[in-house]
Amino acid sequence: MAVDVLLGLQWGDEGKGKIVDYLSTKYDVVARFQGGPNAGHTLEFEGIKHVLHQVPSGVFHPHILNIIGNGVVLDPIIFKKEALALIKYNIDLTKNLVISRRAQIIVPTHKLLDKAYEESKGDKKIGSTLKGIGPSYQDKIGRLGLRVGDLESVDFNEKYKELITHHKRILDFYGADYSELPQMEKEFFDGVEFLKTFESANTEYLINEAIQSGKSVLAEGAQGSLLDIDYGTYPFVTSSNTTVAGACTGLGISPSSISKVFGIFKAYCTRVGSGPFPSELEDEVGQELRDIGREYGSTTGRPRRCGWIDLPALKYAVMLSGVTELYMMKTDVLNSFKTIKACVGYKLKSGDTISELPYDLYDIDEAIYEEVKGWNQDLHIVEAFDKFPAELNNYISYLESKIGVPINLVSIGPDRKETIMKNNILV
Repeated sequence: MAVDVLLGLQWGDEGKGKIVDYLSTKYDVVARFQGGPNAGHTLEFEGIKHVLHQVPSGVFHPHILNIIGNGVVLDPIIFKKEALALIKYNIDLTKNLVISRRAQIIVPTHKLLDKAYEESKGDKKIGSTLKGIGPSYQDKIGRLGLRVGDLESVDFNEKYKELITHHKRILDFYGADYSELPQMEKEFFDGVEFLKTFESANTEYLINEAIQSGKSVLAEGAQGSLLDIDYGTYPFVTSSNTTVAGACTGLGISPSSISKVFGIFKAYCTRVGSGPFPSELEDEVGQELRDIGREYGSTTGRPRRCGWIDLPALKYAVMLSGVTELYMMKTDVLNSFKTIKACVGYKLKSGDTISELPYDLYDIDEAIYEEVKGWNQDLHIVEAFDKFPAELNNYISYLESKIGVPINLVSIGPDRKETIMKNNILV
């Protein structure tokens, strides 16, 4: 069988974790292909909220093999905390999780470097989560990094010390304090020993063997397409490829293996940290979206910036990844709005108007909007697509006509059960 890919289409926080959990009952394998502990995938069911940072979102289904792919950067400290926290829910990751030997390891000085780099930017900070993601990917590209497979090496400690010495020279250049490093290292090596108790493998073989034997695979992305290192709002981006291409390089699969591409987006728009956000609402409407949607980062706790949906940006993300169907999240957040706006273009500082995403979003002077009538009612009792209020159906049709891809799933609440799929087709 082929691989289906699930992506966020905005600036992250679209609700990917919930949808992976919802879809994964139909898959044999769920694999994370990029990102690190800066990702927070939230799942909610049976009255309990779960936030997964590095572990694939299929772990709550015992029949699924979960894979952390080579494109991921893995923090042993956070991984240990996450795995131990799942034990009280009778989730034993040693039974259904395999980690790529090629996955990069986040060492303590990566976090110190992250902080030093961010502080050096002054008022031009990019809003890093300070989890060491960027410096870890830097070392990967610079061919300096340590990988999970290195944990099996007899000279791992020597390799580690060599990397730390290199990092200390950089920290000294920035005048950074690393007096807390010994304590960080204690936690790190405890995490490393814990990590060694899990199965690691050349997962590119594992995934391709699964495909060839007819098993179904769901590739799970982190962050969002507009944070892609190449195509996002650079430099306010993450350090990996968050589009469908990242699934190929982050798991070791060929493009011909990919079948469906599920694009996840919110019925409005949010962003965490710095960077351009053309449809941002810095008024009471933006605050209302934040309050109703509980828009605070699952990893950082930072309040998210909120605004109306940005259709040129969404169409751009759809184009880059060849999205085949759309899933609209947090639709219920708009329940009380009598009128909903959608950004359909931009007025540039030059005076020109465009309907495509420009190279530099800071060239945008203001967003151009169209208005759609809201449904202005609760959706919690709706159990089927054809039971939606007419205004919501109109909003869905409006978005489909603008984007050119069908919306086949609508989320009307945070719980697993509050998910409405068109024609009840999962795969």
